[in-house]
Amino acid sequence: MNELKETIDNAPVRAFLVCADTGEYDAERSMQELKQLAETAGVDTVAQVIQKRPSYDSATCIGSGRLAELAEEAKAQDIELIIFDSELTANQTKNIEAVTDIRVIDRTTLILDIFAQRALTAEGRLQVEMAQQKYRLSHLAGKGVAMSRLGGGIGTRGPGETKLETDRRHIRSRITALGEQLAELEGRRGLRRSRRKKDNILTAAIVGYTNAGKSTLLNALTDSDVYAEDKLFATLDITSRQITLPDGRNLMLTDTVGFISRLPHNLVEAFKSTLEEAANADIIINVTDISCDDAKEQTRVTSQLLSELGCDGIPQIMVLNKCDKLTNTDDIPLDSKTVMISAKSRTGFDELLKCISDNLPAAGRRGFFLIPYEKTGIINTILIDGKVYTSEYLPEGTLIDAFVDNKIYHLVEPYRH
Repeated sequence: MNELKETIDNAPVRAFLVCADTGEYDAERSMQELKQLAETAGVDTVAQVIQKRPSYDSATCIGSGRLAELAEEAKAQDIELIIFDSELTANQTKNIEAVTDIRVIDRTTLILDIFAQRALTAEGRLQVEMAQQKYRLSHLAGKGVAMSRLGGGIGTRGPGETKLETDRRHIRSRITALGEQLAELEGRRGLRRSRRKKDNILTAAIVGYTNAGKSTLLNALTDSDVYAEDKLFATLDITSRQITLPDGRNLMLTDTVGFISRLPHNLVEAFKSTLEEAANADIIINVTDISCDDAKEQTRVTSQLLSELGCDGIPQIMVLNKCDKLTNTDDIPLDSKTVMISAKSRTGFDELLKCISDNLPAAGRRGFFLIPYEKTGIINTILIDGKVYTSEYLPEGTLIDAFVDNKIYHLVEPYRH
């Protein structure tokens, strides 16, 4: 799905944003988000219109009369692209383009194009192409005579097969091939998860609405340089970094793809293996841009998607980011699972790390233990599922500072120092 990318290479493209407001969602807020998406893709938003309707028009989405007016407005302002906030059918797209003589895309196409530009890893690119191919298949429709001609390519089409049928077959074949490649990569990811569990490595998934500051937080906590930008979907690929918590435990932080309202179903499916990092984490760090006007709605969208991914039983903390943009924070309620920070100015991190420590499942306990020399084998047992931070040889035995797994704690409890 490269139609937008091809257009914006010599950008900026002049675009018209259109929304049919049926009361299904907050049209004003959604249009603000669509404008941000368009800007992220490199599009110059010249004008926008919200058309109130009881329901979507099956032929033109906004109705033939309003479409005729839109066509005149677009031509008067030299519009090159029309972007609809709702998902269009193939028939609607064809009808709108016939009236306006301007290229037409919908919200899903725009998001897919952004994803195609932002995916850097092999897995990310495969996931994006999978979503694109599934979208193409669901929106493939006859385009007059050209799509209904019988095929004549030797070795490429069956007897009497139309071009439409051929295109469907090629897309399905590509989807199958992509699925096999993604399954192989997911198998490797599963092995890495198993290894982390075996090595007793605790994991935390950083989730949240796109542009909430997840990558900035990861960079600040780990002194790394993960790409971060003030744009929607600045990063798509998984990044993991390790930190040490105040209680001495090591934690692997994993940044995940950002959420967005009405995230296309195909994208959720395509990125499921990536998003499952949250479902397999020991704790979820839910980052919200507290300075945003619709922070509550963004939190609701994130919570809904986490629930769909099966994350309900995983401990979760709420991180209210970008508090430096607020003039008054006194009225914001905080509790044992909610902290307020600024990832950019690196404030509130002590409270954040303590909150993570307090809410992580207690896999073991840390303490000082004086192990008699005749019981030295216990130290080796600790090292299998725990960690020894320091050791000192005393006349009575070995004094160790260690994190001991709960299942063997009874072995060391008598020697607590």
